Amino acid sequence: MSTPVRNQQRSADDTLIAVAGWTYFPIAFFARLPYAMMVVGVMTLVVAARGSITLAGLTSALVGVGAATVGPILGNLADRHGQRPVLLVVGMCNAAFLLAIAAVAYSALPGWTLPAIAFFVGGTAPQVSPMSRSRLVEIIRQKLPKSRLTRTMSFVMSYESAVDEIVFVFGPVLVGLLATLLGAGSPLIAAAILTVAFVSAFALHPSAGLVQPSKQRSADSAPIAPMSSILRLPLILCVIGMTGIGIFFGSTLTSLTSYMETLGQPDTAGLWYGVLGVGSTILALAIALAPPTFTLRARWVTFGSIMVAGSLIYALAGNLLFIGVALLVAGIGIGPTLVTLYSLAADIAPEGRAATVMTIMGSGLIVGQSIASAITGFIAGQLGTAAGMWVPLAAAAIVLVSGLVSLSTTRYSHA
Repeated sequence: MSTPVRNQQRSADDTLIAVAGWTYFPIAFFARLPYAMMVVGVMTLVVAARGSITLAGLTSALVGVGAATVGPILGNLADRHGQRPVLLVVGMCNAAFLLAIAAVAYSALPGWTLPAIAFFVGGTAPQVSPMSRSRLVEIIRQKLPKSRLTRTMSFVMSYESAVDEIVFVFGPVLVGLLATLLGAGSPLIAAAILTVAFVSAFALHPSAGLVQPSKQRSADSAPIAPMSSILRLPLILCVIGMTGIGIFFGSTLTSLTSYMETLGQPDTAGLWYGVLGVGSTILALAIALAPPTFTLRARWVTFGSIMVAGSLIYALAGNLLFIGVALLVAGIGIGPTLVTLYSLAADIAPEGRAATVMTIMGSGLIVGQSIASAITGFIAGQLGTAAGMWVPLAAAAIVLVSGLVSLSTTRYSHA
């Protein structure tokens, strides 16, 4: 286990790595990987085991529905009781459901059992990404010198979003690799093993003790905001934007797979999909260097527009060269937009509701991905691959329009 988080006053010499412990970051990275493998892993499993793309789409969609339904509840429980007990319980439950669906897929049980189990796979998914953000935000606010708060917060959101980009782009690639080498059930078995090992390590890491549950707050602490305070337009717009990014991920991978299948190269779809992560990861890290005058909402609209441009090129692309260019351009827009949405949500999260807000944001991402996978698969199957390749443009439009509404309402409120 890593060096315990120091319980001390602010020091000018403190850095985030020194306070959190250097092992925190690799543990948090691997702990969130199973979350990015679930939707594609379930779809791959069901197609291989049951031979039905319709059942596979429904089953993978139920993963997202489960995450969207239960995820915010888990965030609320973490705010009230602390991250550690919540993560330990749901981590073990999630591993059990991952193994269960892998076994049931190849059994004689009826098809309806798979979507039912898939709901619980999503519902018990450990919300590592949002809890990591809320944990680091607390460390920054409590332990680092005030002179470094703004800059460190910006770098943390950039780093966290870059890591999310890596796992959400390359998680499906890992699923494809494992399924090809070891069989369709192996990605979910691997996800279960990663969950037990790294989610438990993330839960037990000393930094978890720094996130103070609401029940342990002192009398002079600021009161916890009611749950209803989350249902405000600025936060709702952030969730809509994040859901749009999830739709983009799911629809792009599904339509790209369909396109590569027409070329007789379905196994290479994951490699081409990885192009999306190149510009995305670099720009997600680089956006931390942007000047404060480039406001969060302005960034949202700017990079959302780049997403739209890349998606339009993708929809009109007639060959792999233009598809590669389109994915590279779209990735340049996605990375900074992810950073911006999480940063904005962290800024406007009600008092004591950081984990809840971040979990809702993460749920929007996964539900968008899972539902888009099913819908895009249906469109590509019924209307052709070319029709399916327009879905990412619709997703990018959702991101841009929600950003424009956010920008306009902010200007109106300050008028």
